[in-house]
Amino acid sequence: MKILHVITTLDIGGAERLMVDLLPLLQQDGNQVDLLLFNGVDTPFKNELIRKGIHIHQLSCWKGIKNHYEVYNPANIFRLRKYLDDYDIVHTHNTACQFYVALAVALFNSNSMLVTTEHNTYNCRRSQKWFKLIDKWMYNQYSAIVCISEQTRRNLCEYLGDLKSIRTIQNGVNISRFLKSVADISKRSNYLISMIAAFRKQKDHETLIRAVSRLPRNYKLQFAGRDFDGKVPALKQMCVDLGIQDRVDFLGAHSDVPELLEKSDVVVMSSHWEGFGLAAVEAMAAGRPLIASDVGGLRDVVHGAGVLFPQGDDKALAEKIQWLCENPTEYHDVAKRCQERARHYDISIMADDYLELYNKLVHSD
Repeated sequence: MKILHVITTLDIGGAERLMVDLLPLLQQDGNQVDLLLFNGVDTPFKNELIRKGIHIHQLSCWKGIKNHYEVYNPANIFRLRKYLDDYDIVHTHNTACQFYVALAVALFNSNSMLVTTEHNTYNCRRSQKWFKLIDKWMYNQYSAIVCISEQTRRNLCEYLGDLKSIRTIQNGVNISRFLKSVADISKRSNYLISMIAAFRKQKDHETLIRAVSRLPRNYKLQFAGRDFDGKVPALKQMCVDLGIQDRVDFLGAHSDVPELLEKSDVVVMSSHWEGFGLAAVEAMAAGRPLIASDVGGLRDVVHGAGVLFPQGDDKALAEKIQWLCENPTEYHDVAKRCQERARHYDISIMADDYLELYNKLVHSD
């Protein structure tokens, strides 16, 4: 089987990390698996995939502010033409890829089977009514729409109605990269709280900052992630205003996530909305207790293992952080439950589910 995945870029992010872990596994049983980037700028993820033997095509390569505009360049519809008929399965990720590949297939009568993955429970298009007709047309061009969580599927069906080709395949993580022993914090006098997530509108870094301002000075906070939406300057000023700037570190994009998790005592995922939460599973796999916003996607992953707090409630979040850190037995129990839950989301399970789907589509005649 010849399989082509299509994504905008291999910058740091959850869907991008998924490409690095998933595509090599899809090559089992002699499948040819390639990747097409709308923007092929060099990144650590791109270089990692090349080292793993994945062949990468690219439509263009732009750095800086032109990235966004080039990804949405209508010329990409025509640039796609030469790739489509070379593959049995063309699998898209992210809005520009979903829409332009659907248009290209319709325009050029490609015979490839189209699959797309819906990575989030919400996007800005859904708040604009005129997008609904476009989205309905777009999704109906796909033979299969894969949602990364049940909440993602429910929200998409609520938005567009029941789509015959929709299904859920849970996201996965390369668990072996993160497995560590549960930390013993019984003799700790200082605690490090971490949130590892890109600075995007859907992430609620503000609530975590307010929560840490409520905690004693022996609680420190670190953020790791790229500032996609320009949030960091305002967040740093918020720390100054709350008098905790000496207790909060902004590390920027960080390639060694397992090392960051190993040095952390508690990991928090504070979000306004979330499709799944790969970073949440990574934290749980590392044997660290996870505290997460009680929102769809995260709730599906965390409930019954980690700790949930009401979205935006900094007082409740501060109480739960302090409760875990100052009760070693509870800390250990939550961390162990988190690690066991993470094993349910191993990337190998996801790869097997995708290959089963592809085979059904290719042999459906």
